[in-house]
Amino acid sequence: MISFSNVNHQFFPHLVFYFFPLLLLSQELPKILQFSNESDVAYLPDFSYAGYGFGEKEMPVHAKKIVLATDYGVVANDGLDDSKALLKAMGAIKEMKGNTVLQLPKGRLILSDILYIERSDFVLRGAGSGPNGTEIYCPRPMMYLKDPEILKELREYLLKFDKRQKEPENNIDLPFSQYAWSGGMIWTQVPGERVKSYLGKYDVPETVVAEISNGKRGGHQLNATTIEGLKVGDVVQLQLFNKTGTVNSDLVNDLYKSAKVEIGSHHWSFPTLPIVRQEVLITKISGNEITIKTPLTVTIKPSYKARLVKWKHLKEVGIEHFSIVFPGASYIAHHVERGFNGIFLTRVFNSWVKDVTIHNADSGILSEEIANTTIANIRTTGENKAHYTVAMAGVHNVLVDNLKVFNHAEHPLSFNTFSTKNVYKNCEVFVKAILDQHSGANHQNLFDNITVYVEPKDDHSYPLFEGGGAGYWKPSHGAFSTFWNINVHFLNGFENNEPIVLNGMEDGPFAHLVGIHGNHPVKVTYGPSAYMEFINQDLERIPSLYDYQLKARLRQ
Repeated sequence: MISFSNVNHQFFPHLVFYFFPLLLLSQELPKILQFSNESDVAYLPDFSYAGYGFGEKEMPVHAKKIVLATDYGVVANDGLDDSKALLKAMGAIKEMKGNTVLQLPKGRLILSDILYIERSDFVLRGAGSGPNGTEIYCPRPMMYLKDPEILKELREYLLKFDKRQKEPENNIDLPFSQYAWSGGMIWTQVPGERVKSYLGKYDVPETVVAEISNGKRGGHQLNATTIEGLKVGDVVQLQLFNKTGTVNSDLVNDLYKSAKVEIGSHHWSFPTLPIVRQEVLITKISGNEITIKTPLTVTIKPSYKARLVKWKHLKEVGIEHFSIVFPGASYIAHHVERGFNGIFLTRVFNSWVKDVTIHNADSGILSEEIANTTIANIRTTGENKAHYTVAMAGVHNVLVDNLKVFNHAEHPLSFNTFSTKNVYKNCEVFVKAILDQHSGANHQNLFDNITVYVEPKDDHSYPLFEGGGAGYWKPSHGAFSTFWNINVHFLNGFENNEPIVLNGMEDGPFAHLVGIHGNHPVKVTYGPSAYMEFINQDLERIPSLYDYQLKARLRQ
């Protein structure tokens, strides 16, 4: 048996590896699965806790209390607006007790107002996402709706800092839209609860339930100096701070492993803003030791001023079995989206979106401050250029499984600011694929068993691992972000026998790239201190790292 897996797993700044495909009778396991997690050498996070029920149980199918939208005046296929009837149904359901399903009829419904979901134990269900199912047609963008009160802070922020999209070559100098990365026609929220911090004047004291002195990366135990009002079963937010007011702090160095990358000013300019956060389930309290369900992403030191705070959220919210359709519209510019946004998930835990097709959206599904949510069997389509398809920002342990992207999007798969331990799994991107990591202290996220279809540039390269985000939140990602079993289908470039170069971010430290391969030899550049293994080899024995880690954990 011939295998290079024993020789291509060392660390080098801006590592470059390529090997031609091998025919293996029995494939060795990647070395990274065999290393100890005690050191920083190829530390591999456990991603298996992502998704509904920490990956341990299936998404439920509720059938006991089903409320028919037609009982509140919703009529499909009559060409009339159904917004008032849908809002009436949602208002009635807010007062109902127990698990409740709002069942939408087959056919086209017209929605021209935001449908807020503001209660737990609720499912918004259609009759299917296909041609004979439920279609929610949204004829107008959100820019023509009443400004949402919850986005007031964002609007002030955009105005105060004169956030504009400037493209002189295209004669564009336009203000950012409040809907570039926020909002949706279907919107989960805890009424009145701030979702994201933009301006200090809106800061309010949080309810601290424990102050944490230390904890070990990958571990589940926290040592507390104080515990007050915390009990087993609570889901709270763990917050870590850089209080030094400088770039050279232990926490920043830990996030980026002291790599020689430029650190954006937001890492030290806002000492009251936690730059690492995790939503955690409390499973045990013994004296001053607290046990959490999911492992820590970094080792906690006293200087991080770590704490657990109350986290208001909804739970057991489901959105399923329908399509959302927007009309065709011309593209204006990046960040100037009009608000053809499908679903906006905020402050939900143990929830799901499944079997939804979204057509012609600016952004299909946006998320902010959610945890342990599964987004599965999603299709994004259309002729309009999009900003995002399904995007993860400020979220923890979210699993996006089986997303099919058929439309052109600026960031088709994207981990954004503060995102940790999230997973894109079994996804396919058919148009202008980018595996985006969007800066903002995001770290330890996983692209898992992803298939992309790309057209190489004239210089026989393609920026598959391109990263976005503002300079004040650079670098593109923190340590141990992972790409596992990435299958690249090149649509041209075969006339040249030389490997096609897949360019990675130069400022993304300590990334893992295992099993990057395609229908043509590839050469991968990434740095600094990237770990690479099984380049130009399909991980046939372990196609999904998430599945492998989950099975191993459940066997224990």
